Amino acid sequence: MIKTILMHVDGGPAQDSRLRAAAALAGTFDAHLVGSADTGIGWPAYALITGAVAATTAGTDFQNLRAAARARLDAFDAAAGRLGVASVETRMVEDEARYALLLQSRYADLVVLSRDAQAAPGRPAPGRADPAQPAHARALPEYVVLHGARPVLVVPPDGADQPLPGTAVVGWDGSMQAIAAIKAALPLLVRADGVRLALVNPDPLHDLHGEEPGADMALYLARHGARVDVVVERTRGTVATA
Repeated sequence: MIKTILMHVDGGPAQDSRLRAAAALAGTFDAHLVGSADTGIGWPAYALITGAVAATTAGTDFQNLRAAARARLDAFDAAAGRLGVASVETRMVEDEARYALLLQSRYADLVVLSRDAQAAPGRPAPGRADPAQPAHARALPEYVVLHGARPVLVVPPDGADQPLPGTAVVGWDGSMQAIAAIKAALPLLVRADGVRLALVNPDPLHDLHGEEPGADMALYLARHGARVDVVVERTRGTVATA
């Protein structure tokens, strides 16, 4: 059951699509929506970089980072209200986005992020590499997925008008991590128009898949009410490029 949704608030061009998706899900599940904005750096790190280790209050630059994060949250709160979200909360975290979201995701049922959407206004559009950003910022969804314990909904930058949940693609390799992810995402999967259960090169893992790779998990999902198609890809490439 989804009762708390955590959404990244960065003020970037993809935020509208992200918010519309989060708002729609909050309405569907009668869930509480939490908007998380970060300063991009923690005060200890800022103090170390600027040499203000002994300072007791943040400098002007850091105060400006706080003010910018607060302004993004105010705009998010107003936009969520216009979309009819009944229960909204804003949180500002003095840290990098990946660490802030990872910490808060512990207390949420779903995290809503955007694909390649970490660029602030004035930077390249989502979907294009932004050389001004560190690699970890561009890979924020991947970081939260790999290091967090909650399902992550990655919304396309142009996904504002796309139906939710739509068609879900689920990677299945028989691992405990995949089992946990599927279980956590069940509320979305059973409401999806369809679920594509994707297996890449399953043959070496026959002990995890059984006689027919994907069949048992497809049956498990179908018993929950999901509409499942099994897709098996055999390739010499990696799972990521399949």
